[in-house]
Amino acid sequence: MLPQLLDTNDALAHWLAHQQAAARPVHFVPTMGGLHHGHGTLIERAAATPADQGAAVLVSVFVNPLQFSPGEDYACYPRNLAGDLALAGGAGAQALWCPAVDAIYPDGSAATPALPAPAALTRTLCGPGRPGHFDGVVTVMDRLLGLVRPTLLVLGEKDWQQLVILRAMVGERHPAVRVLAVATQRDVDGLAASSRNRQLQPQERCQARALPLALAAAAEQVRQGQRQATTLTASVGQALRSAGGAVDYVELVDPHQLQPQAQVQQLSLLATAVRFGATRLIDHRFLMTRAPIVAIDGPAGAGKSTVTRALARKLDLTYLDTGAMYRAVSWLLRERGVAPQEGTALAAVLQALELDLDTDAAGAQRVMANGEDVSSAIRTAVVTALVPAVAALPSVRAALTRQQRRLGEQGGLVAEGRDIGTAVFPAAELKVYLTATVEERARRRAVDMERRGFGVPPLRELEQEIAERDHLDATRELAPLCRADDAEELVTDGMTVEAVVERLVALFRSRVPEEVWPIPRR
Repeated sequence: MLPQLLDTNDALAHWLAHQQAAARPVHFVPTMGGLHHGHGTLIERAAATPADQGAAVLVSVFVNPLQFSPGEDYACYPRNLAGDLALAGGAGAQALWCPAVDAIYPDGSAATPALPAPAALTRTLCGPGRPGHFDGVVTVMDRLLGLVRPTLLVLGEKDWQQLVILRAMVGERHPAVRVLAVATQRDVDGLAASSRNRQLQPQERCQARALPLALAAAAEQVRQGQRQATTLTASVGQALRSAGGAVDYVELVDPHQLQPQAQVQQLSLLATAVRFGATRLIDHRFLMTRAPIVAIDGPAGAGKSTVTRALARKLDLTYLDTGAMYRAVSWLLRERGVAPQEGTALAAVLQALELDLDTDAAGAQRVMANGEDVSSAIRTAVVTALVPAVAALPSVRAALTRQQRRLGEQGGLVAEGRDIGTAVFPAAELKVYLTATVEERARRRAVDMERRGFGVPPLRELEQEIAERDHLDATRELAPLCRADDAEELVTDGMTVEAVVERLVALFRSRVPEEVWPIPRR
């Protein structure tokens, strides 16, 4: 079924008013037309995003003159409205908006003042070679969002620099709009799906296959231990030139700040632009030296354990259950007949300690202590009673910090505590300070106590207890509770566990590209 065609701003406004009257949120997929299967994936994801059930998907087709420099291919950019309508409708769009230039720029594109892109994000990659390009991108997106006012903006990761710049602009000027980024889609020969691929002559298309192959070869070098940017960029450039390409750039940069890197870091972006004939293609490869880590800190009673478990399942990461680790040490001391106090006996147990966490076939976590599965044994009442005394020992905390860092060497973890992001995993890809007001935490505790059949003291008493615990945790000498400088604070008052997890997933995706760590769709 073809989507409704909106060819004027009045038609768009009427359609939007209809969606608002029906209480349907709008998910927006902006394009320049020439739609292909990559755009189709963006539209499908816009239609399938679970956060807004029943959302209406709007696709725009607008070839923006402001983002083309003199001599670039504005006049011959692929245009096929009939094909765009068919593809958009087949992928799940309800409407396709195709405005004229004067509908977006009433004073004319040449007379329209450009909204400047952040200078720090345009100094590398496509910025130097395409002056004014990203100003044009930011300007048109600001105007499109002002007219559409969507709930969700869906963009592709293929134009990564553009994505980073637009995220910054949306966060500053349209903070109510969520951004969903979708991994680069590829043609059968490996080329990143692009409208410009249609401009390649058959021989040029054959030559262009060297582009994804060169980036894949560089990624293999990294897997084998190569870290030097000069070596990686030189090998990619040489491969592209040998295939007949004219290389604009090959650069290794930080994927979020877009600043040059001399060596591959935990997450780096290797990006290139190259011309085959008259067609300019861009592509990139993310390079990771380990799987991602999420560190969640916060005060007692904020729901960290529940949320962390749920987030780990959602992201297909391992839940680093620090509580289970303390239980495992407590169990081990009891088995060895060692008292929970500092001394040579405790030191010997900690010296030989090796803890591992994994997930069994049913999805339950297994805890291994020195190779023995203790998942059930550590949950007994006897072990539970030992934990407070064991956890208070500085040598135990130091030993478990070492164990946690060892487990984090390969990454792939979601961990919670009160110093996970500051002391244990300061280089985590995402750090979150999960909290709630004292009043909210007191209310939650009262509900939990009532549910379990316990007597519930006055809320004021619970609030006082919680405030005192917060003060003790924040001022203790060993591992005090504090928020990492680069942590995102999430106040969960009034939020369900599901809503908190969805917010954390969105934060994770803003730090870790889908191309690197796709979230399983269960």
